[in-house]
Amino acid sequence: MISAGEASGDLHAANLVKALHKIDSSIRITGMGNNKLREAGAELLVDCADIAVVGIVEVLANYRLIKRALNRLADEIRNNPPDLLILVDYQEFNFRLAKIARQHGVKVLFYISPQVWAWRPHRVHKIGKLIDMMAVLFPFEEKFYRKANVPVTFVGHPLVDEARPDKTRAECLAEYRIDETRKVIGLFPGSRKGEISRVLPVLLESAELLQQKHAGIQFILPVASTLSIDYIQPFLSGHTHLDIRVVKDRSYNVMQICHAIMTASGTATLEIALMGIPNAIVYRIAPLSYFILKRMITIDNIGLVNIVAEKNIVREFIQHEAVPETIASEIDRILHDEAYRNNMMYELAKVREKLGKEGGSDNIAQLAYGMLNSGLK
Repeated sequence: MISAGEASGDLHAANLVKALHKIDSSIRITGMGNNKLREAGAELLVDCADIAVVGIVEVLANYRLIKRALNRLADEIRNNPPDLLILVDYQEFNFRLAKIARQHGVKVLFYISPQVWAWRPHRVHKIGKLIDMMAVLFPFEEKFYRKANVPVTFVGHPLVDEARPDKTRAECLAEYRIDETRKVIGLFPGSRKGEISRVLPVLLESAELLQQKHAGIQFILPVASTLSIDYIQPFLSGHTHLDIRVVKDRSYNVMQICHAIMTASGTATLEIALMGIPNAIVYRIAPLSYFILKRMITIDNIGLVNIVAEKNIVREFIQHEAVPETIASEIDRILHDEAYRNNMMYELAKVREKLGKEGGSDNIAQLAYGMLNSGLK
C-alpha cells in the first residue's frame, strides 16, 4: 500500500511505482493518490485531490474529509494487511496511518522526510518508533536521523530525474500561443486549494503591476494535476486585461519558456532550481497557522531551494511581506539586472549539484523491494 496526499507526492509515488514494477511487474499496489499514481498502475482507494491542504487552520476546516480518507485506508490495513506500507510525505496524516500499520504488524517505509529538522526536532524519536525505515532526499537529513539512531537511507532526489520537459521549447511556445520575442513570467500558485486561495491573488496583483510597467510582458499559469482549470478561473475574473495563459500541462514544459517565475513555497522551488529559472518565493497561510508555526520553526528559510543551498539565494516573501509591489520589484530586477540574474542562476546550478546524481526513483524502489522480500537492508 502507498499513501500520497498531494500533487508532488502523487508524482514521486507514481515514479516509485513505475520503478518498482520494472523490478517485479506482479506487485499489486493500492492506496491514496491522484492521477499520476493511478496512471502508474496503482489501485486508488482514496483520491487525495480534496484533502491536499496546508496549515493548521486549513486542516481543521477539512477535518471530516481527511478523517474519512484515513479511516478508509486504516480499514484496508486491518482487513487486508499489506506486506509493506509506503508513506510519501503528507506527514501528520501518514504518521497516523503508520501507527495503525505498526499495530497490525505491517512494515513501514517513509519516503520524503518530514521537515522535523526545521521545526519540532524532538519528534525524530517518536518517528523512529513508527517506521522501519526512513528514505531521505538530502544528505543532511541522513546525518540528522543517524544521530537520533533512526534507520535511514539516503536515496537521492527523484526530481533530478524528473525535472525535464517532454516537449521542445518551440513546441510549447506554439501550443501556448506565446510570442517568443516578449518576456514570459510564470505564475506557480501551488497545488492545494487553500494555498492557491492565499497565494494566487498576490501573484496576479504582482503580474498586474509588472504589466503596467512593461506593456509587452506575458504570463503563464500551469494548473496542477490535482486541480481543474475551472477552479482557477474565478481568481482571474478581476484581471481581464492581464495577458495570461492558463494551461493544463507538465510544469517543466512551462518552466522552460519562462524568463522568471513567481512561485508558492514547496517542492516547486526545487523543480524551478533544477530547471535553472530565476524566481521569487511567495508564502501565505491562515494568520493563526502562521502565528503558531512561526514560533516553532528553527531554521532561517522556508524555501527548499534556500534550505538546500544553506543560504538565501532566492528571495522569500512570507506572509505580511508578500506584498505585490515588492514581489513585482524583485521580478523586475531579475529581468533587467544582468549581474543579479546571472548570480542567481549560478547559485541554482550549485543547488542541482547538491541534490546528487540521477536514479532517486530507482533507489527507493530497490529499497522497497528489499523490504518486501528479505527484511530491512
